[in-house]
Amino acid sequence: MRLARYQGKRVARSHRAVILFIAAAAAVALAVAGVVRLVYGGQVPPPPDVSQGETDSSADRSSEPASQLDSAPKAPPYDFSQPAPASEAVDNRYFDDAAFVGDSRTDGFMLYSGIGTGENLAANGVSIFRLAERKSLTIDGEKYTPLEALALKQYGKIYIALGVNELGYNNDKGYYEKFCAAVDEVRRVQPNAVIYIQSLIPVNEAQYLAATGHDYLTNDHLRIYNQLMQQVAEEKKVAYVNVYEAFADENGSLPEGDSRDGVHLYKESCQRWLEYLRTHTVEFDALYPDGPPPVEVPDPEPAGPDTSTADGSGQG
Repeated sequence: MRLARYQGKRVARSHRAVILFIAAAAAVALAVAGVVRLVYGGQVPPPPDVSQGETDSSADRSSEPASQLDSAPKAPPYDFSQPAPASEAVDNRYFDDAAFVGDSRTDGFMLYSGIGTGENLAANGVSIFRLAERKSLTIDGEKYTPLEALALKQYGKIYIALGVNELGYNNDKGYYEKFCAAVDEVRRVQPNAVIYIQSLIPVNEAQYLAATGHDYLTNDHLRIYNQLMQQVAEEKKVAYVNVYEAFADENGSLPEGDSRDGVHLYKESCQRWLEYLRTHTVEFDALYPDGPPPVEVPDPEPAGPDTSTADGSGQG
C-alpha cells in the first residue's frame, strides 16, 4: 500500500516536470518570435533565394567566353609606310587575276619571266605623266589608255611599275602628284583589287651611256622616285614592293650581267623579278580589315609632258 502511494507521488512529480519543460519551451519560442517581429517589422522573413546564386554564377560563366574573345590578340594593322614584307611563296596561279601596268620593262617581264598568266597592260614609252591621256594599248581593234583598259574588267591585283621614262625630267613634285592621281583612278575602277606599286629596278649608267650616248638616267634620281612612290603608297594605303633590293649591287647599280643596255633585263633577270613578286604578296583583308579606304576622285589636271616623244624616250 505504501509502495503504491509512493509510485503515485513519483508519477505526479514526473508529470509536473514535463509540464514545466513544455511551458519553458513555449516561453523561449515566444521570446524568439518577439525578436523576429522586432527585426522584420512584424513580417515573416522571406526564405533564402537559392536560385539567385545559381543565376549569378551562370551569368558569370556565360560572360567568360565573351571576355576571352575580347582579350584574344588581334593582328597588328598593316604598316603602309614600309615595303611589303617577305611572305610564303605563291605559285603563278596567284597572278591569274592580276593586271600589269608599266612600260617596256614590264612588257619584257611579261614575255620572259615565265609568269604565263596575268593581263599585260604595258607598252613602250608609257609614263605616269600621260597615263590617262596616251592611248598606248590596242585591245580588239580599239585604242585605250592603260587606265581605260583597266576599267574593261575586274581584277584581284594591279601591279604598277612606272618611272624610267620620267627620269629625264626634273619634275619630282609633278611625278608624285600624277602617281597619287593614278592610284586614285585605279582604285575607282578596281575597288576590290590589291594595288601594288613596284619600286624602280636600278639602271646601269655606264651601259646606258655606251648604248645610247645619253647620261641623264641616274640611280640617284631613280632612288628619289622610289622614295616618292613609297610615300604615295603610304598616303594612298596601297602595298609598296621593293623590287630594287633584288637587283641593286653594292653601289646601288644594276649589275652588267642583268642587262644588254643598262635598262632592259635578260630572261634570267626577269625570272628573278618574278620570284621576288611571288615571295612578297599581301592579302586584301590584311591591308583593309575594316574595308578599303574611300575612293577619291581628283579634279581634272592639265596633261603632263609626253615622255614618249621626248629625247631618250626609247629606254622604256
